[in-house]
Amino acid sequence: MSISVRGGRKRTAGVALAAVLLGGGAVSCGSEKSDKAGADMAPVAAVKKAAAKTEDLTSFTFRMKGSAPGDGRVQADASMSTEPLAMQMKMSAPDQGPDKVELRYVGGALYLGGGAAAAKEMDGKSWIKFDAKTLAEQGGKPAASSLSGQADNNPADQSAFLTGSKDLKKVGTEPVGGVETTHYTGTVTMDQLHKLLKDEDAATKKRREKSIKQYEDMGIKQLTMDMWVDGEDHTKQFRARGKADKGALDMTFTFLDYNKPVHVEAPPKKLVMDLGAEMKGLQG
Repeated sequence: MSISVRGGRKRTAGVALAAVLLGGGAVSCGSEKSDKAGADMAPVAAVKKAAAKTEDLTSFTFRMKGSAPGDGRVQADASMSTEPLAMQMKMSAPDQGPDKVELRYVGGALYLGGGAAAAKEMDGKSWIKFDAKTLAEQGGKPAASSLSGQADNNPADQSAFLTGSKDLKKVGTEPVGGVETTHYTGTVTMDQLHKLLKDEDAATKKRREKSIKQYEDMGIKQLTMDMWVDGEDHTKQFRARGKADKGALDMTFTFLDYNKPVHVEAPPKKLVMDLGAEMKGLQG
């Protein structure tokens, strides 16, 4: 999508891609030294156990690949920590062009970097800063504001969604990234996801409602979900598919590491264009 700043000049920022990446996906990964996955466990019990383990994650690194509604093919590598909340992601959308985009969430602000190509269009500044709080105070609510709000979605919540499937089943055992896993699949409707929340605490319910709403905003009514669980009951890989208003959603997340330090730094101020300050200037 495009964002207009400074007298109407348009900056193509790829915000829609980032929203899908932050809100979608799953959970932790398994160690490459894992033993054979526990294939004898009942599907519902196995998925619930894997989902429960994600609640203890403090950080994880993952690789994402697939297609997003309206954006086409998307690829990314990312690292994220939950305490404090921080994330760094490098992504590309081949169907939109050759440019790569870097996304950082740190200190409550979201930074979107376009490298040298962006610097040519923004007077030498290669990053755009989105501060949801500042934008809200100024009365603005552009797409970037809602995107920044998506950054506090805990990806672990997505793995719990498959527990609401009425047709959950085991597909078989498969290697993923050199790790033996058990593959489970099932479908869930948005109504089923809402019903899952009735017994959750207030904080968990709020987070998961946010994730469900993102799918609903895409026009998705039903999701097909796949999980690959390793022998240590960690989710090694996760896939979500659904029919959205602007096309198909099909994203696969493969997790490479977890519970290791993740360090994210804000870009140098001289390279950052603060969108909130730009809006304030335009209003003035």
